[in-house]
Amino acid sequence: MSDLHTVNKSPFEKNSLESCLRLSKAGSAILLYEDGVYGALKGTAVENMIASVVADKKVYVLGPDYKARGLDESRIIDGVEVVDYAGFVDLVEANDKVQAWV
Repeated sequence: MSDLHTVNKSPFEKNSLESCLRLSKAGSAILLYEDGVYGALKGTAVENMIASVVADKKVYVLGPDYKARGLDESRIIDGVEVVDYAGFVDLVEANDKVQAWV
């Protein structure tokens, strides 16, 4: 059984991402969207948290939300995969349940 965890809040305003990373199980998928995409940026206070989980959890960022904020894809943390809206749908279909962290 695998779960998709979604985070839409900036890690610099709420601790949703930190809680998600700490409590989600190995093998889980984590999707950062809306302001959650800021958690995928290199050179921030959360980079080490993300880098420490990509070995046993799949971390994704929603490309259209990332680009809408004027962010450059070269700043995405290594190991984080960019998906489009169709990829978001595929993640929902491929996982047993979706847990939203708000």
